Amino acid sequence: MMRIPLRAYIQRRPLTVVLVLRNFILSIYTKFSHLLTIPTIPTTMSQSSSSTPKSAFDPSAPGVPISYPLKTLGELESRSYFSSFHYPFNVSSVPLPEYAAELPDRRRLLVCHDMGGGYVDDKWVQGGSNPDAYAIWHWHLIDVFVYFSHNLVTLPPPCWTNAAHRHGIKVLGTFIAEWDAGKTICDSLLSTTESVHMYAERLSELAVALGFDGWLLNMEVGLNAGQIPNMIEFVKHLTQTMHTAKPGSLVIWYDSVTIYGDLTWQNQLNNLNKPFFDSSDGIFINYSWQPGYTKHSADVAGQRKFDVYMGIDVFGRGTYGGGQWNTNVALDVLKKDDISTALFAPGWVYESKQPPDFQTAQNRWWGLVGRSWEMMRNYPREMPFYSSFDQGHGNHYCVDGGQVSNFAWNNISCQTFQPFLGVSERPEQNSIQVSINFTEASYNGGGNITLSGDLKDMDHFAATLFHGELFTGDSPLDFTYSVKSNGNSLVGLSLEFSSSVNERIAVFLASRGSTLQSMNQFSSKFGSVIMPHRVTELQKAGGWAIQEHRISLKAQKLTTIQAVCYNLTPKVDETKATETPKYYAVLGHLAIKFPNQTVKFPTADSWHVEGKFINWEDGDQGSKYLSLKVTWSLKLKNDFLLRKYIIYGQKISDKADISDSKEAIEYLGVASVEAYYVARLLICSGTSSVRFIILVLGTDGSNQKITDCPSLEVDVN
Repeated sequence: MMRIPLRAYIQRRPLTVVLVLRNFILSIYTKFSHLLTIPTIPTTMSQSSSSTPKSAFDPSAPGVPISYPLKTLGELESRSYFSSFHYPFNVSSVPLPEYAAELPDRRRLLVCHDMGGGYVDDKWVQGGSNPDAYAIWHWHLIDVFVYFSHNLVTLPPPCWTNAAHRHGIKVLGTFIAEWDAGKTICDSLLSTTESVHMYAERLSELAVALGFDGWLLNMEVGLNAGQIPNMIEFVKHLTQTMHTAKPGSLVIWYDSVTIYGDLTWQNQLNNLNKPFFDSSDGIFINYSWQPGYTKHSADVAGQRKFDVYMGIDVFGRGTYGGGQWNTNVALDVLKKDDISTALFAPGWVYESKQPPDFQTAQNRWWGLVGRSWEMMRNYPREMPFYSSFDQGHGNHYCVDGGQVSNFAWNNISCQTFQPFLGVSERPEQNSIQVSINFTEASYNGGGNITLSGDLKDMDHFAATLFHGELFTGDSPLDFTYSVKSNGNSLVGLSLEFSSSVNERIAVFLASRGSTLQSMNQFSSKFGSVIMPHRVTELQKAGGWAIQEHRISLKAQKLTTIQAVCYNLTPKVDETKATETPKYYAVLGHLAIKFPNQTVKFPTADSWHVEGKFINWEDGDQGSKYLSLKVTWSLKLKNDFLLRKYIIYGQKISDKADISDSKEAIEYLGVASVEAYYVARLLICSGTSSVRFIILVLGTDGSNQKITDCPSLEVDVN
């Protein structure tokens, strides 16, 4: 697909030649964009890799589900998006937690993603095949996430909404009008009060239907002064409509056109843009501000100063401090004046291929942001809590310790809660290296936490995983985690609680092993040491051990969870010289819940499963290709705590019984909604039917037994 990089990277000054050239390119792109095609998704697993002819994108036709923007007011007005085949797949499945309904009353950090023009690897709703796809996992530093592109109506792919909501972060789409085409759009948009209200209501309807939380309005066009009252009415009506339809939603105005219709970026909040601020939930200030502008903006905003987001272009284009590895220079100024910020295009780390690799550079850059900004969100805050430390991409996929796929993949919807792994400025000084590992087989998904190195003379090493605000109430807490390690390497959990009177309690959940040695080693360091009440060895699943603990602490708040690396002191044979072995352990997952939160899965006959848009194509040597949409829904609605679904295929030969062999069950992919599109699945000759199995996963990380899962059997034509 042709991509015109219409980024906001041209410095905001009257560069006549550049603007003319850009307008010319935009006019060509707009005129012929309907002829552009959507490329077929890179295939994985046994789905066909044979290429199909490219054709004009028809959103009503069945196909691999994608996320895409709206490019015209006509599409917005007609509500045609809701007739798209892709619409049901684009509905986010993770609601914003109740505790996140209101933004924190402090300075905030907004991220405006603007990565590669938008809709890259993240457009494949069911996941793509790029294990190195861009992602964000430092959610604890973010308060608002904006998905941005230079299309008229940018609808966030559901993967971003799912991941952000899971971490308590609001997600906004973008409505943008720019250059000559944008002026024409605004002439229609602002023609009457009725048109203003209609388009505002269409935008609100889209946000509510797709499950995201509002809009960034970027109106970078010059207007007639007579159009300004209707522009203000548009902002006001959209804000009011969003608040009514979705309490806690946000509409944020971008510092662009002024109340006189001039396209002159103010780089501060002042009387030329304040009426837009007053009509919305906040303003994103352009990037070319100077230190004195921040205090002035805060003064103008008064009690709403945290709703002013001072822009920082991470690429460094005209931004104070230069962005990039000096982004902290601007952040330090904003922190001093206690005002919010908007980081534009943090994908710079990815797009500019910062050395030595994306994982390392991304962690280093966000570590710089975190140390400067000194604000973060805490989790866990609700139960059940579950994390497999999956970043939403990898080179394999595992379920309960067993590898079900060795294909590369990406799907940000698969992100579980991301750990607060600190980035040391001098990692070589740490005796134990802590990292997310995508090579070592995982417990669930495609990632895990690997702890490796040398304890040397240390009794133990602790790595912070999470900072929480989890109230225990009167019920016990159940902690379950998976570990595999070599030799004498053990992993325990350090928990810190605080009471209403700020009394600190430290609890150590010891690993399996000698109770006496564990007590001797840690009883002086913790208020209590608790041994696991159950350890389950998964010999057939990569050597994982599942350790379960139960603790009872009433009216406490869980504030810190750390992984503790240690060795039990072995018996020493003084007649033999010994060398201390290297420490190596892998943490696969962590689950926390109340004892009464065990998921009771619906039985297979509780579901209605259906195959739609079934299509067969002939292949070579008697083979066929099968495409269809599999949908499922509960016959009776219940409040089951379901997280997502894993889709398997089972090809049954003419001579085989349906229950013949589990080896015949093939992993196809992951679904976040109750639908999955199977694209050109290869069916070899001699196959009588294909069974699609929907493995149901609970929010606590548990899985339904595959023999009890809903399924659909399709006879081979």
